[in-house]
Amino acid sequence: MAPSLRPLARPRPPGMLLGALLLLPVLGPVPGVWCFSELFFIKEPQDITVTRKDPVVLDCQAHGEVPIKVTWLKNGAKVSENKRIQVLSNGSLYISEVEGKRGEQSDEGFYQCLAMNKHGAILSQKAHLTLSTISAFEVQPISTEVQEGGVARFACKISSNPPAVITWELNRTTLPVTMDRVTALPTGVLQIYDVDQKDAGHYRCVAATVAHRRKSMEASLTVIPGKESKSFHTPTIIAGPQNITTSLHQTVVLECAATGNPKPIISWSRLDHKSIDVFNTRVLGNGNLMISDIRLQHAGVYVCRATTPGTRNFTVAMATLTVLAPPSFVEWPESLTRPRAGTARFVCQAEGIPSPKMSWLKNGRKIHSNGRIKMYNSKLVINQIIPEDDAIYQCMAENSQGSILSRARLTVVMSEDRPSAPYNVHAETMSSSAILLAWERPLYNSDKVIAYSVHYMKAEGLNNEEYQVVIGNDTTHYLIDDLEPASNYTFYIVAYMPMGASQMSDHVTQNTLEDVPLRPPEISLTSRSPTDILVSWLPIPAKYRRGQVVLYRLSFRLSTDNSIQVLELPGTTHEHLLEGLKPDSVYLVRITAATRVGLGESSVWTSHRTPKATSVKAPKSPELHLEPLNCTTISVKWQQDAEDTATIQGYKLYYKEEGQQENGPIFLATSDLLYTLSGLDPRRKYHVRLLAYNNIEDGYQADQTVSTPGCVSVRDRMVPPPPPPHHLYAKANTSSAIFLHWRRPAFTTAQIINYTIRCNPVGLQNASLVLYLQTSETHMLVQGLEPNTKYEFAVRLHVDQLSSPWSPVVYHSTLPEAPAGPPVGVKVTLIEDDTALVSWKPPDGPETVVTRYTILYASRKAWIAGEWQVLHREVYSGYYHLDQKSMTGIAVGVGIALTCILICVLILIYRSKARKSTASKTAQNGTQQLSHTSTSLASGNEVGKNLEGALENEESLMPMIMPNSFIDAKGGTDLIINSYGPIIKNNPKKKWLFFQDSKKIKAEQPQRRFTQAVCFYQPGTTVLISDEDSPSSAGHTASFPRPFGVATDTEHSANSEGSHETGDSGRFSHESNDEIHLSSVISTTPLTPSSFTGTDSSGDPSMRKCEEHAVPSDAEQISSSVPQPPSAMLCFDKKDFPI
Repeated sequence: MAPSLRPLARPRPPGMLLGALLLLPVLGPVPGVWCFSELFFIKEPQDITVTRKDPVVLDCQAHGEVPIKVTWLKNGAKVSENKRIQVLSNGSLYISEVEGKRGEQSDEGFYQCLAMNKHGAILSQKAHLTLSTISAFEVQPISTEVQEGGVARFACKISSNPPAVITWELNRTTLPVTMDRVTALPTGVLQIYDVDQKDAGHYRCVAATVAHRRKSMEASLTVIPGKESKSFHTPTIIAGPQNITTSLHQTVVLECAATGNPKPIISWSRLDHKSIDVFNTRVLGNGNLMISDIRLQHAGVYVCRATTPGTRNFTVAMATLTVLAPPSFVEWPESLTRPRAGTARFVCQAEGIPSPKMSWLKNGRKIHSNGRIKMYNSKLVINQIIPEDDAIYQCMAENSQGSILSRARLTVVMSEDRPSAPYNVHAETMSSSAILLAWERPLYNSDKVIAYSVHYMKAEGLNNEEYQVVIGNDTTHYLIDDLEPASNYTFYIVAYMPMGASQMSDHVTQNTLEDVPLRPPEISLTSRSPTDILVSWLPIPAKYRRGQVVLYRLSFRLSTDNSIQVLELPGTTHEHLLEGLKPDSVYLVRITAATRVGLGESSVWTSHRTPKATSVKAPKSPELHLEPLNCTTISVKWQQDAEDTATIQGYKLYYKEEGQQENGPIFLATSDLLYTLSGLDPRRKYHVRLLAYNNIEDGYQADQTVSTPGCVSVRDRMVPPPPPPHHLYAKANTSSAIFLHWRRPAFTTAQIINYTIRCNPVGLQNASLVLYLQTSETHMLVQGLEPNTKYEFAVRLHVDQLSSPWSPVVYHSTLPEAPAGPPVGVKVTLIEDDTALVSWKPPDGPETVVTRYTILYASRKAWIAGEWQVLHREVYSGYYHLDQKSMTGIAVGVGIALTCILICVLILIYRSKARKSTASKTAQNGTQQLSHTSTSLASGNEVGKNLEGALENEESLMPMIMPNSFIDAKGGTDLIINSYGPIIKNNPKKKWLFFQDSKKIKAEQPQRRFTQAVCFYQPGTTVLISDEDSPSSAGHTASFPRPFGVATDTEHSANSEGSHETGDSGRFSHESNDEIHLSSVISTTPLTPSSFTGTDSSGDPSMRKCEEHAVPSDAEQISSSVPQPPSAMLCFDKKDFPI
């Protein structure tokens, strides 16, 4: 028994499955089918412009199996050779003298070459031959009077081929246009800004081509003296942009000249809010926009805006730029091999602006549809193939910008002993979408039949597409169940055997039944007064109507009332006015359509609020129009009533998905008449609401519903969605912007691709706050984000009504926001000749996250010269996550620490008892030892012991003093700079001690006192003070800053003398005023540990002098700038710690 083929669920193009079934047995006995050499063009003729009587060569070279014969066509007719016109040996056309239109036959026209060999013929693209021409001036310059300081403008226009180059003359002398005030546009416009008396004269333009030169009439410019005091004038655009239609890769200029006082600033934008291409765009003169290398993405509405500087006074003018593109193929036909009586299908798709016209050629001649050969838009279907169908077929796409052709070969394989056609074909309607088809087996060679193909198409209309289903040979009936309701279909059957196919069976026509409408109509609601609602709706598309609509059922009710009022309207009406309603009330409206079979599905309730009764001056509702652009995007267009006299401040747009919360309002300007809703879901119904508003109240609203289409379109088969973009990469640019980049997936064709970017903060709960952005590039800068926030991004692509899944999500955080202000409390204090302490506090604001400080510093000479040294200091902060194990470890550690503390307390209590018994002896011995030390200063050994005793307590009494570093005892942020740069602390883990007030120390430790003053001095150390006066001044005793912060310290005055503000909120100090040599206070001889002297504090003047130095002056107490560095001189007495 012959093999059986399973029936297909979807209709398939003819021959799609039969190719695999028939080619192997067919090609076996027919060798040499693929041995022909493909015929194609190496060179094709191109558009050209020549001068009359000049020679010209139109190229045409074909390659293929020889011999190849080349003939030429002009405007579709064959070109006859003569002495002036000849076809060269390589196939090119040579015209020795091109004739024009003066009495002789013109050579202008569209030329094509036809190449032919034994396998077929191909036709080249069209080439337009034109003569160089120039017309009279269409626009001449006009004389004008301009006030001094104003703007003068002259214009001229001329048509020529090729385009003429236009220059200008002043008093018949070439006008130089190198001045900033003078701008000559390529369009023939001359602009002169800031006119003065020397600009007066006679102007004319000169248009020149390769073969022609024309001069315009002269126009005079009269300059009127200007007034001394110019009054304020709002900006006025004296020459706005004009609508332009251009071709790809051309250059266009959008003019914009404006006047006003002060001189207005001109800016450009697009009405669709897309960014202007900065790479191919530049400004000419004072505001003219020139776009070079025009591309499709440059098309749009451009807005010129003239604004008074520093104000909101502006005026706008706009123009539309239309870009035309020649045809380009997105799908090419493929060569086929088919048996006799089979079916061949060629598919060819092209795009361009305007949309190209598609036609088919067979061996260079245009094909016309007949009963066997049919063209469906971009498809060519040949049924019941005959030997004469063996040829080269070409698909030609042409528009006003040019034409292109693509070729494919059809090879017909001959066969004998074909079966006869199936007979007695009959059809029976089963439902609104199904028809049962039955037939009888062929009378001749029925045992050789291996398959049947069922062909069907709509009976009404022209060029309806034909579908084919292949089934096995074990059945003679088939149920076709994917038909449209209430439609007539034509059917026929073909039987197949390994060597070919039978003739077509007789055709039979049958209709499907009606059904209820598949979906309700889309409704629109507007109010003309506070007591009415105009309900209008669009007809249901035919594929959803499923029959003739005989009536509409309209239901409405108040949102606060459950009683529903129902109206039944004829099926021919498309609007109804509900009157007698309550003002300022929300009404719910829905509609249902019905065929003769019954009512379909009702629409969801659509809400609409009637205007207030007092809203007599409110703006009327705009005329709203919604259109789905693709499965995730809706275009919202509107037009305000021209008769509406109410003031409009802007528009408010709301939208929501059926059953979801409403999004909005989206505030739009009065000039906006278009908005695109992106990031929607496919196959969803959306409710859009729009109203105008002013500063008094909201206007009447317009409500409308629309459904987004599905993302997967069904042509001949289910088309899988394209793959999503890949390699999505995110990088933070600023605290409010993140740059995204991704790669386009690989496609076999070069369709235009659009992308949708989804952006939202991580953990977002409100879905209405998700941001959707559209672009055609593979990168985008997402702006307007929150600082220091983590976002998630995903991208999907849209191509030819298909949408891909979302790409994998990428997470990235914006940078922290820049501090609102500079660091506060910046203070600088010199420590040594080459070392300074810089301290500051973080900027105000609890939300400021500081990661780095930048310090600029310079000497006085470098500061005057503006030469700064830059230093960065990073701020580190760590965050630790404590898990259960960490918490357990901390608890154990705390327990051990508490146990140790308890043990230490017990030991201290035990030892304190022993100390009480020997306290008097210890005090007496200590007094004697100190007295002995004070009377034996000549002995270096004894002094050394006392020095060692004092140094033992140094760490507990004061911060460590080191030659190369300084630690601020007050805490806070600090940095040390010396002549070599910043100083790194040698011991960053040094523990800091908390100092107590001297009175408290005195009360707690009365026994720890020194009976003499010991002054420590390190040789070579510079002592710093903050006094304004020099310590060497007469009558003034030098006072040293205290090494420790005490209660009398205050914040430094921001404007104290001796410190000067820098441009970076830093300070530098006068070295001559900030340092004092030790010689002004004590002996110039460096002291050593063995040379320290001292007596009892009550009688030694040196001790009193030391005490004087230890007491800060009043000026110092008031203007203490920073936590003061410890002095190189440390003073001790009996009663106090070091000062």
